[in-house]
Amino acid sequence: MGHLLMVESWVGSMSTLLPAGIKDTGHRFSFLTRDLGHYLRAGTPSPHPLLGADNVFTAETNDEAALLPYVRRLHEVFGFDGVLTSCDYYLPAVAAIAADLGLPGPGRAAVADACDKHRTRQICRAAGVAGPDFTVAENWAEIAGAAAGLGYPLVVKPVDLCGGMFVRRVENEAELRTAVDRIAGFPVNARGQRRSPRVLLEECVDGPEFSVETVTVGGHTTVIGVTDKQLTGTPSFIESGHMFPAALSGADTDAVVELALAALAALRLDATVAHTEIKLGTQGPRLIEVNPRPAGNRITELVRRVTGIDLAATYAEVAAGGTPDLTPRRTGVESAAVAFAVPAETGVLTAVDGATHWPDDARIVEYALSAPGTRVRPATDNNSYLGHVMVADETPGAAGDLAQKLIAGLRFELAAPGGAA
Repeated sequence: MGHLLMVESWVGSMSTLLPAGIKDTGHRFSFLTRDLGHYLRAGTPSPHPLLGADNVFTAETNDEAALLPYVRRLHEVFGFDGVLTSCDYYLPAVAAIAADLGLPGPGRAAVADACDKHRTRQICRAAGVAGPDFTVAENWAEIAGAAAGLGYPLVVKPVDLCGGMFVRRVENEAELRTAVDRIAGFPVNARGQRRSPRVLLEECVDGPEFSVETVTVGGHTTVIGVTDKQLTGTPSFIESGHMFPAALSGADTDAVVELALAALAALRLDATVAHTEIKLGTQGPRLIEVNPRPAGNRITELVRRVTGIDLAATYAEVAAGGTPDLTPRRTGVESAAVAFAVPAETGVLTAVDGATHWPDDARIVEYALSAPGTRVRPATDNNSYLGHVMVADETPGAAGDLAQKLIAGLRFELAAPGGAA
């Protein structure tokens, strides 16, 4: 049984799934955070799974120069066997700790490159990995000139944020200016880290989006499967649902997988679980981004229900230096999907109708809905859902439509923010 150090966490589902996965592997963990209160807000589980840690340490996790010697001292006392995080913003710090202590994990440079969307683009293009045309710029004159060179429409995004934050399709220079100003108005991320001022501009790739879930150990990558992604909220790119496995032809599946493997190889990623996003455009698959950690938005649960492989537990096992068993097993589920309620209005939630029959539907394996009193705003990214429903079906490809139909059948009643009807 190993002792893992978890450095910060996402607040959402992975803050529950990763502690459970660590426990299921027989390992234990200690939790290191700059602010425990960040995880103990209203609406979070009680007791919070992160509090199942053997120890909770507090240190400034945003200051790598101070963090490394602090963790060295902890390591002398507690003897960690691995280090991990589910939060993208701390993947570089975790890689630095692993390198400093000689613990398992992907290379420090490889993680830094994967976490910087511009560096990912540069490296993958140099390796011949198909992706959209792109450029990066910082001040408005450079951005406007670069956009004119690429041509509209295009996608504008920050190089270092997650969850679709501030990612927008723009049709002209006026829309570009609005998008750039919004990015500039968010100079510090939600974890108190100062952001890069660089803006990434990309050619639009129209077509469905997929993700490839993989595990790489000892230089060998195992493909767990391909997940499809439903998007909404144009000109934003908001994830409204996922289905595993994706309903793709064999040829398209092979093409998407081949591109993901090429991207992982180009970035030299090893000893990690990865979630690689790809669009299947008219010219074939094009790389969107590579995430060197398990997928979010309940995708790991979809994978587990179909294949029996728990990617959160796998991530813990890989972090501890183990070789996980990735043999799929029959679960009786051929298709699993999750759909999210994406708000489009502003107000205060007073009631949710349409879900009274959900507890009696055997196909529904999990759901959560926001409580009355929740303040609602139109979603612009993946951080403002009003709930989700997960379904499992014994028929291949059937779960996605069912999940979307269930979400579409909900009615959210809102009152005006000031209290008027």
